[in-house]
Amino acid sequence: MFQKDIETMPRSQIEALQLERLKSLVKYCYDNVPFYHKRLDEAGVTPEKIKTLADIRYIPYTTKADMRDNYPFGLFAAPQKDIVRIHASSGTTGKPTVVGYTAGDLDMWSDCMARLVMAAGADENTIVQICFGYGLFTGALGLHYGLEKIGATVVPSSSGNTEKQIMLMKDFGTTALVSTPSYAQYIGELAREKGVLGDLKLELGLFGSEGCTIEMRNAVEKTLGLFATDNYGMSELNGPGVSGECRERCGMHINEDHFLAEIIDPETGEVLPRGSEGELVVTTLTKRGMPVLRYRTKDITRIDCETCACGRTFARMEKPKGRSDDMLKIRGVNVFPSQIETVLMGFEEIAPHYQLVLTRENFSDRLEIKVELADGYTHLLDNFPQLEELHARITKELKIVLGISTKLTLMGSKTLERFQGKAKRIVDLRK
Repeated sequence: MFQKDIETMPRSQIEALQLERLKSLVKYCYDNVPFYHKRLDEAGVTPEKIKTLADIRYIPYTTKADMRDNYPFGLFAAPQKDIVRIHASSGTTGKPTVVGYTAGDLDMWSDCMARLVMAAGADENTIVQICFGYGLFTGALGLHYGLEKIGATVVPSSSGNTEKQIMLMKDFGTTALVSTPSYAQYIGELAREKGVLGDLKLELGLFGSEGCTIEMRNAVEKTLGLFATDNYGMSELNGPGVSGECRERCGMHINEDHFLAEIIDPETGEVLPRGSEGELVVTTLTKRGMPVLRYRTKDITRIDCETCACGRTFARMEKPKGRSDDMLKIRGVNVFPSQIETVLMGFEEIAPHYQLVLTRENFSDRLEIKVELADGYTHLLDNFPQLEELHARITKELKIVLGISTKLTLMGSKTLERFQGKAKRIVDLRK
């Protein structure tokens, strides 16, 4: 463990530390962020009102809309002279969300990442190739500094030029890969096509930036012959490093000394009892450049506070089953893309490449699922009876899991677009 005394604290000690830091944070936000000063006054919340962890319920939620409304620096708590780095989201749906870091924030961030990469199995002997894009995106630099902190050798290859990525992996003896799971799968497929897959020495995958079901993870592990782990974070909270899997892979350990997590009902905003499934809400307990009170992540998960078999006592969050704003509503039925992925990856004839196309016909929504056949099964395209039999089996399983009928289109290898970053699975043509 990177910080064993912290990562194995008793639950009572964790919660006492969280309460101490929450009290300090509320006062810090009240005194230094005009947005929070006004918001807390309107809610009748003074710093003195926070006497227990449960009192966090009095604090209003922060949303992505609040961040966009205060673009670019309206939520910063530290003066510009103390801000040493700025990151931002892509802003593909409007103004980006901008976050600022003090030197202390960056040190805390690298500590959080160091804990998680060590929990996943990285150490000073690991050679890590980072295939996230470097820039305003938080993913690459977040993992970069955490990996360097534990003494790992970092290859900052960034994203793109996949053939060169594979050459570097082979020549440098890369043992760990940082990327999205979909890009890792593409790397494996191209390496196999080039006849060099057996020359790679990959042992560990540190994946993130997009959802990854267990079935998709198994597919990537089979292709690349590595042990894959998932980590969680978002730029609004810090970047990657909020939580991540250990070798037990029974949930993602939350760095609870820096992040206070709650589960709420996404419809009512009511805080749910421990162990319930709902929307994850996170408060950044120690961030000083841009602290965040009760940020609604939109991710659907649940939290387990029992001690893990690895010895870590930090609570674990389940892999998010999806985002509440990614949930598809088809003819009155709620559908998560992760449900579809789980079904598709259960068929060995199917490759881990798919696309969900939404259309509207006669005022009714339609969902088409396009998916590629796996290598070794593309011959089915020329064998109609076998193709129909496979089509019927998958369609039946999809209807059982989703509760609605969908259109399924089986396609040849390399038909769908490949992505070097986060995969774009959903194409919404309803508008």
